[in-house]
Amino acid sequence: MSLKEQFGKDVLITGWGHSRFGKLTDDTLESLIVQVATDAISSAGVEPGRIDEIYVGQFNSGMMPLAFPSSLALQVSPDLANVPSTRVENACASGSAALQQGTKSLLAGTAKTVLVIGAEKMTHAGADVVGAGLLGADYDMAGKPSTTGFTGLFAEVAKHYAKRYDADGTLGDVLGTIAAKNHRNGVDNPYAQLRKDLGEEFCRTVSDKNPMVADPLRRTDCSPVSDGAAAVVLSTAPTGGTNPAVRLAGFGQANDFFPAARRDPTAFEATRVSWQRALAMAGVGIEDLDLAEVHDCFTIAELLMYEAMGLTGPGQGARALEEGWVFKDGKLPVNVSGGLKSKGHPVGATGVSQHVLAAMQLTGTAGDMQLGSPRRAAVQNMGGVGIANYVSILEAV
Repeated sequence: MSLKEQFGKDVLITGWGHSRFGKLTDDTLESLIVQVATDAISSAGVEPGRIDEIYVGQFNSGMMPLAFPSSLALQVSPDLANVPSTRVENACASGSAALQQGTKSLLAGTAKTVLVIGAEKMTHAGADVVGAGLLGADYDMAGKPSTTGFTGLFAEVAKHYAKRYDADGTLGDVLGTIAAKNHRNGVDNPYAQLRKDLGEEFCRTVSDKNPMVADPLRRTDCSPVSDGAAAVVLSTAPTGGTNPAVRLAGFGQANDFFPAARRDPTAFEATRVSWQRALAMAGVGIEDLDLAEVHDCFTIAELLMYEAMGLTGPGQGARALEEGWVFKDGKLPVNVSGGLKSKGHPVGATGVSQHVLAAMQLTGTAGDMQLGSPRRAAVQNMGGVGIANYVSILEAV
């Protein structure tokens, strides 16, 4: 049973916009929001006055003084005056959280056309400000000094994984392969922050240019600090836009306990549940997917996603790489966009960006990234260390 069959109406992505990701010194949060919102509305083929509601995903967490961006989208057009607009925050999953709120407005019947925006400005802030802001998404480390920040948290996950599953000591090479894959994919993404094929040897080796950040995670195992924005228009019917619409066939959300002591550090159980809920709503299995965009904030996170989505069993994620399944020519290409690792990770924008890039694949408009003619894609976005988890299943119409 799909979302449409369950709720009796369609939820369609009918338009989108996407900025370049990176250090965007000439852009403000406002200019990024206006740019992508304008592009999304235009590509959907709707007039701004047809937008019933707006959701803006942004984490912020002290990284910039302006903490109230919900009305910035109204700068697009005078016709957006008085349209309800709400900022949504759920750490690094803020973008997907905003999209699910927009979806629920459509399903509730309180809106027929919703604009969803994800945006973040980070690179202007000092490393100490960014680090403290991101650690605000961790129960145990929020407000505490740290030399390794969020990298240190995922380094601990990697250490637990190695202790439990890595008897032959190859985890570092496995993570290096993931990094190299995503850097290679990012070369073809015009929006990506890091567009350089670094190769496996470089990504697997600690060097002056690839130092250890928090053992065992090297610089190439970490997504960069980024500025950027993305937007989509959600509608209950096709709007005659520039590109074909894409259907949201299912979605899932699950939250885990916040204290680390209450979670298995390698299970990512709530992530697994969010996958199960989305796939069940869409009425499909993992074998029915043609591609997936997943939350590789660190390479260990992508490895764990292979297991959480059910592609492999626990502790067997490396098999997805060894068998070639997750490469561009594999049975389930993962992060064809380059992922957060190469594309960049402007926190509030990430979830919306993932939906845009998956929609581009499903409509044959992904340019050099295009896989062929995929029919079904998954998007997985995560806040914290597996705390707030969102999965969407998208289908070509």
